[in-house]
Amino acid sequence: VQLQASGGGLVQAGGSLRLSCTASGQTFSRQTIGWFRQAPGKEREFVATIRGNGGGYRTYYAESVKGRFTISRDNAKNTMYLLMNNLRPEDTAVYYCAADPSIILSSLRLAQAYAYWGEGTQVTVSS
Repeated sequence: VQLQASGGGLVQAGGSLRLSCTASGQTFSRQTIGWFRQAPGKEREFVATIRGNGGGYRTYYAESVKGRFTISRDNAKNTMYLLMNNLRPEDTAVYYCAADPSIILSSLRLAQAYAYWGEGTQVTVSS
């Protein structure tokens, strides 16, 4: 599976951005696909994920983004989206999309559980 992330940029606090992650390769609908982010000097952290058809396309969010970010997918386009509203300066990071066809529920928030990764896209939120 090859992943390509896009949509990052510079936005003022309170603004919105939509990230996209397009996949090629194995059957997209089976993949659990999600976003992680990494700020300078910090570890990579979980943001959100959406399960594949075996998991009912359920969504999961980090507490820090719940209510502000929405993850969704369009299987016909092999694309997953992250709509980020009410952005804060602390959301500034490089955002990475990741996918895995067989991740278990207890590992959804663990970066090491995802087999496939895309290049990051920078999100910068100014105050």
